[in-house]
Amino acid sequence: MGGAVPLRRGPSLTRIGALSVRSFAWYIAHCLAPTLRSGDVLVFDNLAVHKIGGLREWLVARGVEVLFLPPCSPDFSPIAQAWRKLKTKLRACAARSYEALQETLHEAIDWITSPDARNWFDHCGYHTQPA
Repeated sequence: MGGAVPLRRGPSLTRIGALSVRSFAWYIAHCLAPTLRSGDVLVFDNLAVHKIGGLREWLVARGVEVLFLPPCSPDFSPIAQAWRKLKTKLRACAARSYEALQETLHEAIDWITSPDARNWFDHCGYHTQPA
C-alpha cells in the first residue's frame, strides 16, 4: 500500500507486492500530482523509490517543495504515525481473506482524519497553517 498524509483528504493506492519505481511513478503522476498545489510540501523518507531520477525537479517545477528526512528518523515522519493508526485498525479487524483485507484497508484509510494528519505534522515539528 502506498499513500500520502495530506492535510486535506488525498489519494491512496493499494497493490499486491512491494512498491516498485514504476508503481510509485504512476501513483505520483496519476493520483498525487493532480491534487498538489503550488506551495505544497512533500516530505519523503529515504525509500529508494522516492529518489527516482528527475522526480524532485518535476515536482519543484510545479511549485512543490520536496524535503527528504534524515535516514532512520521515524520521529520526524508523519506517515509513520499514519501507518501506526492504520495497522491498529487492521489488527483489530483481523481480515482473513484478500477481499476482507481490501475492505478493511478502505475502512482504515477513512478512519484517518484531517485532524489526525495535522496533529502528526505538529508532533513531528512541521507546524502547518489551516487549509
